[in-house]
Amino acid sequence: MADDELHPGDAVTWKSHGGTAEGKVEKKITEDTEAAGRTVRASKDDPQYLVKSDKSGGEAVHKPSALHKE
Repeated sequence: MADDELHPGDAVTWKSHGGTAEGKVEKKITEDTEAAGRTVRASKDDPQYLVKSDKSGGEAVHKPSALHKE
């Protein structure tokens, strides 16, 4: 998925522990930062997305290729 296709509030799914998780994009990360309890390596050319699970409320960070827009 192209990184410019996702925006905060977009509903997405991703693979998680053998199943599929659903949630929403919280923000696009374009620089190294701390998020979801870990150090995230990202840049404008290689962004990642902070997502929040609808089921658990937990946060995770994923590359665009791991996310599927609903």
